[in-house]
Amino acid sequence: MKEKILEMESYAQEKNVPIIEKKSIAFIMKYIKDHNVKNVLEIGAAIGYSAILMASCKEDCFITTIERDEERYLEALKNVKACGLDKKINVVFQDALDVNLSEEIKYDLIFIDGAKAQNTKFFEKYKYFLKENGAIITDNLKFHGYVGASDKIESKNLKSLVSKIEEYIEFLKNNEEFDTTFYDIGDGLSVSTWKNEK
Repeated sequence: MKEKILEMESYAQEKNVPIIEKKSIAFIMKYIKDHNVKNVLEIGAAIGYSAILMASCKEDCFITTIERDEERYLEALKNVKACGLDKKINVVFQDALDVNLSEEIKYDLIFIDGAKAQNTKFFEKYKYFLKENGAIITDNLKFHGYVGASDKIESKNLKSLVSKIEEYIEFLKNNEEFDTTFYDIGDGLSVSTWKNEK
C-alpha cells in the first residue's frame, strides 16, 4: 500500500495531476477518525489518491468519489483495485453537477475537491446529502497563494478562477445555514457544519 501511494505521488507529479497536499489529507484523515465518519462523498477523484487514503484510515469508512475526466477516472479505478479497496470505494464517472444521487443516502462528510470555479454550485447541490452532524470540507482555498493576491496575476483565466474562489470564501463566511472554520493547512481548507437551528 505504501509503495502504491508513493507510485501515485510520482505519477501525479509526472503527469501534472493535482493531488491533495500531505498536511491537508492528514487533517482530513484525523477528522474522519475523531468524528467517526463512515460515509464520505468526494467531488473530484483525480487518480483516487485522497479516496484511497481516506478509505484506508478507518475500517468502516466507505467512499463514493466522482470524476469527470475519463483518463483520471480509469487511473483511479486501477489504483483503487491495486490497493484492494474496490469494496470500500465507489468511483463514479460523471460530471459532479450532473450526478443524481439517491436521496436516501446521507453522508457524514462531503469533500469538495473538484473544479474550483464550481465550488459554490457543488456546495449548494450536495448540502442536501449531508447528515445533520456532518461536515463539508473544501480544499485549495489559498490556491497556491493566489487567493487574496489577484492584483499580481497576469493570466486572465487564472484571475477569473481565483476571483471565483474568493467569491466562494465570501459565500461560506456569509452562509446562513452553515458555520465555517478556515484552516491555514496545506493549500487552505474549510470545514462547514450545519448551524444549530437545523
